[in-house]
Amino acid sequence: MVFMTRPPLYYGQYLKLDRLLSLQVAESSKHGAPVHDEMLFIIVHQTYELWFKQVLHEFDRIEQDFSANPVDDEAMAHIVHSLARVHEILKLLVAQLDVLETMTPADFLDFRDYLFPASGFQSLQFRLIETRLGLPESARVPLDGEAVERRLSTADRQKLAAARKRPTIFALLDAWLERTPFLDWGGEQFRTAYRAAVVRHLSADVASIKADAELPAERREREASGIDKALEAFARIFEPDTNPDAWRLSPRSVQAALFITVYREMPAVQQPFRLLSLLMDIDETLTFWRYRHALMVERMIGRKIGTGGSSGHVYLRSTAERHRIFGDLFQLSTFLIPRSSLPELPADVKRRLGFVYAGP
Repeated sequence: MVFMTRPPLYYGQYLKLDRLLSLQVAESSKHGAPVHDEMLFIIVHQTYELWFKQVLHEFDRIEQDFSANPVDDEAMAHIVHSLARVHEILKLLVAQLDVLETMTPADFLDFRDYLFPASGFQSLQFRLIETRLGLPESARVPLDGEAVERRLSTADRQKLAAARKRPTIFALLDAWLERTPFLDWGGEQFRTAYRAAVVRHLSADVASIKADAELPAERREREASGIDKALEAFARIFEPDTNPDAWRLSPRSVQAALFITVYREMPAVQQPFRLLSLLMDIDETLTFWRYRHALMVERMIGRKIGTGGSSGHVYLRSTAERHRIFGDLFQLSTFLIPRSSLPELPADVKRRLGFVYAGP
């Protein structure tokens, strides 16, 4: 057999366990006062970095497949599979916080001072994940008044700068959505019919809110104003010149994403809908991880500064909301209407979106 033509491979040799398991060196031990829980702290954070490496490995394949024009069915299957794997990894990252929180604040204090000025803010791989997903540099929350990369070494800053020149998953999604043929299949008549149906539905919601005497006047005004703003955002999909900055995705891409979301049950768009859903899953789980991380830091150090001299949980909590990447996809739910109110798909569009298996 083929595997017998080469020397046998030993488990520990393959995984380089002698090196891997020698890398957990506690700073407290170097100072002659070993602290039991520092081992847990090191292993959890090293494990994070290993998972970050796998996420970036998945991004490499996604970038390669998503950069093709056109993106064929096999490539799309690879992209969706990799995104699903990334999402499962991110769920593990959240779960690891449960393990880390078996360490009490007092346990952490026993070795915390040995860590200055090292900090999780210096994780290059996490910054690469944010960048390659598509977090705009203009949206990054400054860390105590300065850019986050100022906390990185010169070599790591250069690697981050190189990553910024690569196409992001957000940009690749935008380009792919713009190329999808669904809108062209339906034609202008269909776009007009769908737009009118959404406007009717949302306008009816406004009228219903304003007529509800049970609601306090201030709440009626607030909710009606919110829907009016949604109507304005919806109009900008079709009239982008009125406010080109209303959406990060291009107007045509938003229309395509909305079409995929509305008609997600049609066979030809089930895989694209899975793609959009996974990107939202990743964004949501990253947000949850940031928020959980902020709560953990507050629990561990209270209002003290972080080991890197940062404002700690205050900064982390602000990134949970402001470092969202695929917010445009989340907004699409605003414009969903009941199936009974959807305009009928043209017959030729239905035919193209379906799979027909005819016998001989």
